[in-house]
Amino acid sequence: MAKDPLGEGSDGKPVYLRDIWPSNQEVAETVRNAVQRKSFQQRYGNVFEGPPEWRAVSGVSGMTYDFEDRSTYLALPPYFENMPKEPGPVQDVKGARELAIFGDSITTDHISPAGSIKVESPAGDYLISYQVRPSEFNTYGSRRGSHHVMMRGTFANIRIRNEMVPGVEGGMTKLQPDGTVMPIYDAAMEYKKRGVPLVIFGGKEYGTGSSRDWAAKGTLLLGVKAVIVESFERIHRSNLVGMGVLPLTFKEGTTRQTLGLKGDETLDITGVAAGLKPRMDVTLTIHRADGSTQTVPLTCRIDTLDEVEYFRHGGILQYVLRGLLRAA
Repeated sequence: MAKDPLGEGSDGKPVYLRDIWPSNQEVAETVRNAVQRKSFQQRYGNVFEGPPEWRAVSGVSGMTYDFEDRSTYLALPPYFENMPKEPGPVQDVKGARELAIFGDSITTDHISPAGSIKVESPAGDYLISYQVRPSEFNTYGSRRGSHHVMMRGTFANIRIRNEMVPGVEGGMTKLQPDGTVMPIYDAAMEYKKRGVPLVIFGGKEYGTGSSRDWAAKGTLLLGVKAVIVESFERIHRSNLVGMGVLPLTFKEGTTRQTLGLKGDETLDITGVAAGLKPRMDVTLTIHRADGSTQTVPLTCRIDTLDEVEYFRHGGILQYVLRGLLRAA
């Protein structure tokens, strides 16, 4: 008990905490008298029934969740669409375009959808098309169960800078060969219509920060086949592999800057189809707008034999699902 008095009593003598604090016996006796079993039974006996509104909600039966097409919070993810029972051969990347060229220290907070959803954004346009009022947009985190929302917010951070559109902050890029400046999501969907695979370039420490799963998921869903940087943060690198995106690093002395990349190049990544091995060399062939061609050696940052298997299956989700099917 504290040694300093709390005050004075009516008799003028100091009063200490020990003078008014109940004894353990007094506390135990009060609990026995006040805490009754029937009180808990009355208060919590119907806790699993819920209010009338909850009981009125109708459920569905079955082994799988019945996704509603109109939901903007939950959507059936596309990772297993048209997935064959066995994985096909790993393919080289041919005729790719740059979706973005980033600098150093691009974090997962730059890449992953986070924060509030802006009205003037691809995600905002999507929600408005479903008659969602801006006051009810909520945050990306609250809608992480809908890939329709989350992929629109990937690379949409207001502070991210794409060197393909100098002087512009935010998730913008330049569609090629058109040269039209537009949101990264819109450009990615246009490339998808054209059947054009995509590549991301970056500098040092790409993917630093928290291990955000949507930083890799969103990259995949935008149609990005490979990320080529000077160095990766280790967890984001493994997350890219787990989603079937090829992580590649420049050799010492080579960067996006020494290559003079502008964003109007066409790219081929070859050597993967011949047989994927951990940390193997692959070749980047740059076809420039002026007709010249340059070949650049890269290091494949699929680091282990297990990761080779994940990537060969198209990602760790497909690898696990096929394993479950074989065991069934």
